[in-house]
Amino acid sequence: MTRLVVIGAGMASGRVLEHLFDAAPGAFEVTLFNAEPRGNYNRIMLSPVLSGEKSYAEIVTHDDAWYAEHGVACRFGERVTGIDRSRKVVTSAGGEVAYDKLILATGSNPFIIPFPGHDLPGVVAYRDLEDTAAMIEAAGTPGASAVVIGGGLLGLEAAAGLRLRGMEVTVLHNTGHLMDRQLDETAGYLLKKDLENRGIRVITSANTKAIEGNGRVERVVLEDGTTLSSDIVVMAVGIRPATHLGQAAGLETGRAIKVDAQMRTSDPDIFAVGECVEFDGTLFGLVAPLYDQAKVLAKTLMGEDDAFRVKELSTKLKVTGCDLFSAGDFTAGEMREDIVYRDPARGIYKRLVIEDDRLVGAVMYGDTSDSTWFFGLIKDGTDIEEMRDTLIFGPAFQGGGGAAADPLAAVAALPPEAEICGCNGVCKGRIVEAIDGGAASLSDIRAVTKASASCGTCTGLVEQVLAVTMGDAYASPAAQPVCGCTDLTHEDVRRLIKSRELKSQPAVWQELGWTTPNGCHVCRPAINFYLLADWPLDYADDPQSRFVNERNHANIQKDGTYSVMPRMWGGITTPAELRALADAAEKYGVPTVKVTGGQRIDLLGVRKEDLPAIWYDLNQAGMVSGHAYTKGLRTVKTCVGSDWCRFGTQDSTGLGIKLEKVLWGSWTPHKVKLGVSGCPRNCAEATCKDVGIVCVESGYEIGVGGAAGMDVRETEPLAKVATEEEAIAIVTAFVQLYRESAKYLDRPYKWIGKVGLDWVRDQLADAEIRAGLIDRFEISQSVYRKDPWAEHAKPDTARRFHPLADLNVEAAE
Repeated sequence: MTRLVVIGAGMASGRVLEHLFDAAPGAFEVTLFNAEPRGNYNRIMLSPVLSGEKSYAEIVTHDDAWYAEHGVACRFGERVTGIDRSRKVVTSAGGEVAYDKLILATGSNPFIIPFPGHDLPGVVAYRDLEDTAAMIEAAGTPGASAVVIGGGLLGLEAAAGLRLRGMEVTVLHNTGHLMDRQLDETAGYLLKKDLENRGIRVITSANTKAIEGNGRVERVVLEDGTTLSSDIVVMAVGIRPATHLGQAAGLETGRAIKVDAQMRTSDPDIFAVGECVEFDGTLFGLVAPLYDQAKVLAKTLMGEDDAFRVKELSTKLKVTGCDLFSAGDFTAGEMREDIVYRDPARGIYKRLVIEDDRLVGAVMYGDTSDSTWFFGLIKDGTDIEEMRDTLIFGPAFQGGGGAAADPLAAVAALPPEAEICGCNGVCKGRIVEAIDGGAASLSDIRAVTKASASCGTCTGLVEQVLAVTMGDAYASPAAQPVCGCTDLTHEDVRRLIKSRELKSQPAVWQELGWTTPNGCHVCRPAINFYLLADWPLDYADDPQSRFVNERNHANIQKDGTYSVMPRMWGGITTPAELRALADAAEKYGVPTVKVTGGQRIDLLGVRKEDLPAIWYDLNQAGMVSGHAYTKGLRTVKTCVGSDWCRFGTQDSTGLGIKLEKVLWGSWTPHKVKLGVSGCPRNCAEATCKDVGIVCVESGYEIGVGGAAGMDVRETEPLAKVATEEEAIAIVTAFVQLYRESAKYLDRPYKWIGKVGLDWVRDQLADAEIRAGLIDRFEISQSVYRKDPWAEHAKPDTARRFHPLADLNVEAAE
């Protein structure tokens, strides 16, 4: 068995180990060192962790179980201090480890510009989980601000994430436009405009003079005298290969550790992979070539032939809503010509650079759907003379008389070697092979090929390849039935429940031809909601057709305990409520008391049998359920508004409380969150809520369809009104319209995307329709606006929260 020592547990070395364990299980005895106190995680997904879209656990590539399964000796948090090539050992604080083969995967170090003050606490890079955690911690301070130095990929992803965390963010870039290495001036302008629309300040041609502060970062001073207050400074100005171990060991280095095409260093038993590598004068910072290196190195270690080659690379930005793409060389030249397409109204810009009838560069902003095809033309050096006149319109217009008949024609036209997933180097042909081998869904493709499993930007393209290859056999997600009990879609079921006046679950099972007698765990919650939404006076809610959290009126935690979160109307509380919370936490041994992002206090770790008693105690203090577990109104976030804030234009707190008291207890297709900001400064983050109201001097601007979870979306304008009464009426009617027509488990933005915002506006603009929606909402609330905590704190209902009291119910789920 070959003793293999790996220094660095990053993405490149992780992929090497995957290849080795797949192709030669048991052939290598692996010891893995990592300076970080953890194993391999997907670094390119740190941006979603920063923004709050993902957790660290979701981006872990190899967990402890994976390393244990493959017998890897993990030395995490242990830095290697030296390599003795003559004795073939590496040295760390834990002693010496001998090797037969050694892999250096030490990555790179962030470059910190030595401005005065660069070493102050609060100056961070953006390379690892610790940097990300530092930024998240800084963003937790209300009113905090950040300065990001560097307008490249990493800097802009950091800025977008911090902005989504609620910080005031300024980006400083030293050239005339953002991402100047990847974008031309026009695309850079569009990107700057998009970021500014998100509330991010961008200063180009900015030269930093110093970072100042008394013991910690407080401000950034520019050469022109501009001073920017800042609680944290993110330095995202580039990286340098980490070559110190290789240099100290006497390996040949240039700008990085030099390797040959088999990833071998100047020592035949030492290899290098990743950002610490220099090959043929080229350095590497994107994940796609690192994965290519990993594949070659694994073959080299197994004695197989392969060779690493430098390939053309493309660039995309991982900021939701900023669709940009660039590839190749798009600089101007005497022998070059440009083809440019602009659609200012839609924010679309495309520029192709042609030289000698070859596409040599492409820049796109706003519409990147054909980027893979254009990238293939650049990589392959295809002669484009015959399609010159229609080239800018993409593959669907080639050879078809200038008109695209099939919306999937662009994907169908891609050759097998066209790269679909740049991160993992997966071409269209490989995906087609997987489909021919039985893969029939996106998850199948990810499992077999890893396509779309890294940054996820190619997910839509992978689904299009599935649709093109499988044809009618491909089950489009939009056409899926409610569950395996029926062939009917959610939309079919909603329509039939209304048209046939089906007012009970048995009526649905019988009249709509359910194949199972009483439905299943998938369809019962949906049918239960449709019935109570459409027939509130005729149908009685079925608790056993709800998810466990809704059934128990609390969120179950990973250790089997529950969280208890009382409602704090509009984020307002009192000393008496705080005393009641403190008393309850002490009385029931609550291990964690957490202030949430929704301006409430969460008691985490409550035992199930204690739920009725703690509810009762909180009820006695006047507190009711915050419905933090429900498919319904969660919270209404507010700022202090005109009562206290010198910028406030209206009483945002008062309006928020009124809205929450009107809407609480209403069941909806999915959770609903509201925000009311007292002025356009938007401290309550109303523009990323399901419903958001921004107070202005003339009244209230209502937006809908925002999101700040797995998807990040800004609200779209719904209405402008002059009074609180009008605002409450519009919001109430909107919620009822959503209740009556949305698919179960669709958030408002998904529903709006299906029915169209124009249709929603038209419905709410009709006074008769609006009044009818409000009336029906009030009828429903007359049944369901009640506090479940008070109800289940009664002795006759509290017994079911005792251990084993409803064992059969839990087991069935």
